[in-house]
Amino acid sequence: MSTIKLNQQLKRLEIKEFEIENQIVFNYFDNLSANERDEKLLRAIYIGVLALMEDRISSFLAKTNNELGTELESLKMIFEMKKELFYKSTIKGSLAEDDIAEFLNNYFLEKRLKDRAFLTGNTAGNIPKNKTGDIVCEVNGSSDLKIAIECKFDKSIRFGEIENKEIFTRKTDTAWSQLIETQANRDSKVSLIVLDISLVDNSILKNFDNVGFIPGVGFVAIINSQKGDYSNLSIAYMLARDIALNSKEIELDKDILAMIVNRIIKDINEILSIKSLVMNNIENNKAILKQLEKSILLMDFNQEYLKRFLNVGTLTKKDLLDFYMADDVKDKYKLIEKDINEI
Repeated sequence: MSTIKLNQQLKRLEIKEFEIENQIVFNYFDNLSANERDEKLLRAIYIGVLALMEDRISSFLAKTNNELGTELESLKMIFEMKKELFYKSTIKGSLAEDDIAEFLNNYFLEKRLKDRAFLTGNTAGNIPKNKTGDIVCEVNGSSDLKIAIECKFDKSIRFGEIENKEIFTRKTDTAWSQLIETQANRDSKVSLIVLDISLVDNSILKNFDNVGFIPGVGFVAIINSQKGDYSNLSIAYMLARDIALNSKEIELDKDILAMIVNRIIKDINEILSIKSLVMNNIENNKAILKQLEKSILLMDFNQEYLKRFLNVGTLTKKDLLDFYMADDVKDKYKLIEKDINEI
């Protein structure tokens, strides 16, 4: 009798007497607290179902099931699934918030800052029933000085500057509205909205490529989560932090402030472009070096067997097999490749 029952009336999946014996699954849940396990199990089932629905991932799973068996390859598979599902599932928002909060806290430790990033979860803020402002950062650990962050991995979010605001149309979230709402709802000194490069609307890209500043409103940071690149977030945060720490209760000339901040952002973006070019050159040179090393290994290998053949006039069946398989070359190349990747 099947352990799975479908309740058609309630549209519910019911499972009883369910057990699974798998070391990776056990280790994962063993490292969670008891009150986290139910939520993570539901998420795991949801992600797994989505994976099975995706043809590309299904074929990938079928291939790895036959060819791969080590825990390392299983972890690779999980990483690839996470990337694939991130852009296709409705849970990408909460996953993004977790990753961003974790990145910020690691960044604070690295820079030896006393700042702390907290997820607000489903907690409402100053505005009744309003949960805008996914992350609150306490500057220098002070609850009286906060930077609030809204994560919007949603292509429907437009720029929404006030000059083009249509008052009588249906309400939609925009970068402007979310920044203002975040600051008001979380009582923060500065607000920041984080968007992903693969899910950002063109109206925002027309105004900002990487980091943007809207005077009197807040900062925009466009990250690349698929590549694990959160550098624009750290830039935007540190600029927001400077404003939060140094702003005084005086009337600021917003035009001059905008000019200075935008100049800083422009110069930082130029540095990032140079860094990107350097990194690309490094990767290209690594690829060339790998190919050269591979060719040298093959020349040495072929030369060795040519000498053996010329000395004896033939090759044994074992020699022919070794020459055909060339396992010795593969093993040597793996070690060389590892050394090159660590450069």
